[in-house]
Amino acid sequence: MRCGPVLSLLILTVMCPAWPALGASLPRCAGPVEISNANVVRVERNGVLVLSDGRAVELEGIRLPLSQPGPAGVQALAVLRGMTASATVTFTAVPPKEDRYDRVRAQGFAGGTWLQAALLEKGLARVAISPDRNECSVELLAAEARGRAGMAGAWEGGAASRYRVRSPEEMRRTAGTFQVVEGRVTNIGQAGGRAFIDFSDDWQRGFSAIIAPDDRRRFRGYDLNELAAHRIRVRGIVQDYRGRPEIALSNPSQIESVD
Repeated sequence: MRCGPVLSLLILTVMCPAWPALGASLPRCAGPVEISNANVVRVERNGVLVLSDGRAVELEGIRLPLSQPGPAGVQALAVLRGMTASATVTFTAVPPKEDRYDRVRAQGFAGGTWLQAALLEKGLARVAISPDRNECSVELLAAEARGRAGMAGAWEGGAASRYRVRSPEEMRRTAGTFQVVEGRVTNIGQAGGRAFIDFSDDWQRGFSAIIAPDDRRRFRGYDLNELAAHRIRVRGIVQDYRGRPEIALSNPSQIESVD
């Protein structure tokens, strides 16, 4: 059965299929327990979880569909509130454990459910890898792929979805938005201290993924040249560089091989 936007948390819990239980142990990738048996008193409109002791928790590794109007954002918050209201929550974290707002950056687990994986499988989040964190990136990308394959949540509508995986040719006028882009690499090079991965030889219609000099150290041991002529997927915030859209890569986990 397919779950649409549901305002009642009780109805949501009954109608939506359960996600697989985690069992007694947490995923090894998640790191050690930072907070155990926490009570979530509210979920903010930006998806931040506020605990009964006043601490705030940011779910690491995902981005909720809250930046654009539509039912997906409403449903994402409703699902997250439902999962955290009915059970205590355990949070795991690896350094750096807090963001600049002193929020704990964590993986969350409630009643046998991995919060991030559940939201991704329901198509109510996309994977968003931070520059300094990539724990569970493989597992989270796999969960996102399952949601996308089932056209769940924000993926519903396929090519018509505003959250769809875009081609390089569709990247015009997307600056400032988070996008997942898939295409074939046409060129790899360096200029002005930046490494770049081009998806088109046409400057006016093209798109590039770039790596800034300060981020190159995170790609040590990663052979960018092996991506040449291959189809890959990249993700991140789009920026405009002299009229050409590009995404800055600060972590190798932002790159997925498609073929």
